Amino acid sequence: MIKTAIIIERAEIALGGAERSIFELASRLRALDVQATIVAAKGQNDGRNVEVLCGDSGQKRTSLADFASAIKSHLSQTHYDIIHSTLPLDFADIYQPRGGSYLEAALRNAASYDNPLVRTYKSLTHRANLRRWSLLRAERRLCTGGGKTIVAAISEYVARQFREHYSLEDERICTIASGIRTSRTVSAEAADRLRSQILAQIGVSESAGPAIFLIAAHNFRLKGLTPLIKAMGKLAAAKTARGVYLAVAGAQSSLKYRQLARRQRVSDRIVFLGTLRHIQNALSICDVAVLPTWYDPCSRFILEALSAGKPVITTRFNGAAEMFTNDRHGITIDRPDDIEALAGAMAFYADEDNAEKACQAIVQDELKQHVSIDRHAGQIVELYKKILQDKGEQ
Repeated sequence: MIKTAIIIERAEIALGGAERSIFELASRLRALDVQATIVAAKGQNDGRNVEVLCGDSGQKRTSLADFASAIKSHLSQTHYDIIHSTLPLDFADIYQPRGGSYLEAALRNAASYDNPLVRTYKSLTHRANLRRWSLLRAERRLCTGGGKTIVAAISEYVARQFREHYSLEDERICTIASGIRTSRTVSAEAADRLRSQILAQIGVSESAGPAIFLIAAHNFRLKGLTPLIKAMGKLAAAKTARGVYLAVAGAQSSLKYRQLARRQRVSDRIVFLGTLRHIQNALSICDVAVLPTWYDPCSRFILEALSAGKPVITTRFNGAAEMFTNDRHGITIDRPDDIEALAGAMAFYADEDNAEKACQAIVQDELKQHVSIDRHAGQIVELYKKILQDKGEQ
């Protein structure tokens, strides 16, 4: 049995994203006879599968230096065969940056601002965030210091970031595409209620056959809600096969986006749903998942949509675009701010025949298995074995 420490800053699955992915991965690794322990700075210590090292520090966040020190102390008392870290620790066997490289994340975040002055300011001052700067420096040291840590990239997009930003050699990069738990069930009753809520808010009957697009995001700006609403404005003035409507899921304040929708004259075509606990229910009653993101290493939302058999629209700045075939299972656009291309992709799937063909292709090509955490975990175990073999331990 391989004994593995999976290092993450916060062991809080409710945070979603990277945290949820790590818990799902640890669970599947245990099913593959790996003794996986999540080692975190903060979170809930369950005494068996989770070790929290800095929970009593009194600080909201733990610095990388303090956490690294706590980890080294823990490792001096507890042996692990593999150290698998989501943080840039140069003593780890594997660095799996769930958010991609810190430099790429900063650059793409700056690009997501509409105002060119703000974009320039953000691109020049990303180092002013001391925590982010310390992580970026640690990542650079890990990649350029002649170490042996393997970067396990969750998409080829992330792998390219490390080649381009840090000139990391191919021998130290292993691309293992991200995966999700595909076994979650849909509550037909809850899904029907949500569908009725959406139709009631947009004032459209089921018999009208509306095409409902769904976006789910924690950061509306970064995930492209502004260009998406502008694309809705273009579609409202165009003739599409079916009426196009948008459902927006996410806890962020929607005020500025509601104002934009009014200016685009599409307030009656957009529903803000707030936080949804079970995105699978929403996907089951919508036609297409759309995420014109400025940056996503490998979006869980798009993987969830493919698992649900739904066509997707996203950008080349999303590693999840590698998980489907463009113009067969979905559409990848070059830039989030290409409003014409985004509106054109949505108009294409407003045609029920086009959407249905994509749905059939997703099933035929077994994309549900392709995006599964089971596949991801199996490949991670193979990487563990290779590392141990190279160490002469197995």
